[in-house]
Amino acid sequence: MSSVKAINEAVDQKLKTNNATDDVIVDAPECCSDHRCESKAMDNLDNMSDIMTTNTRPSRAEAEEAVRTLIKWAGDDPTRPGMIETPARVTKAYEEFFAGYRQNAEDELSKTFEDIIGYDDFVLVKNIDFTSHCEHHIVPIIGRAHVAYWPDQKIVGISKLARIVDIYAKRMVSQENMTRQIAGVIDDVLQPKGVAVVIDAVHHCMSTRGVGKPGSSTVTSMYTGIFKEDPTIKDRLLRAI
Repeated sequence: MSSVKAINEAVDQKLKTNNATDDVIVDAPECCSDHRCESKAMDNLDNMSDIMTTNTRPSRAEAEEAVRTLIKWAGDDPTRPGMIETPARVTKAYEEFFAGYRQNAEDELSKTFEDIIGYDDFVLVKNIDFTSHCEHHIVPIIGRAHVAYWPDQKIVGISKLARIVDIYAKRMVSQENMTRQIAGVIDDVLQPKGVAVVIDAVHHCMSTRGVGKPGSSTVTSMYTGIFKEDPTIKDRLLRAI
């Protein structure tokens, strides 16, 4: 079974599980070997969260009541003076923490410049600070992303690369998927000669709880096109980072 077909089946299962009626079809032949086909298919799977949000999002009052329940479960009193406004504050904070669900990364990359003449090398934006949240424990992931692409026909404003990082960071994520999503959307929309994404982050799910290793960080990376195929270019990029 091809990876695209497997991903399509996962999409179908998610739709059935969440009673969604939206039609989601991966526009790629089953035999396609281009990494962009698989990337597009994975994007469709990622976008199931948008469908679920539209169909099942609770009201603000329900969200605040859920926070009160968690406060009581933790052992405190949500009606005491110091916490009476906490449910509203937490709900508002969640709107900020997870604003990425209401933003579209492809739209951010839609404005491009085609008047850059004679430039044939990579563009790197490094040390992009971000704060995200682990999808397993909903605790912070704090780190830096380094994003590069080698333009072909389309050049994008460099601030857009930082915005793309924020869009995917402001969701509940795994670092591995976030790395893939950033690389995938740049690859799909700009169709460059290659994309490279390296992320180094501290996961509070293992630094402030669980195994309790505050000095550790996690590095993930994804390379496409020229960065994956030419080790000398990949090495030059990593030295620039």
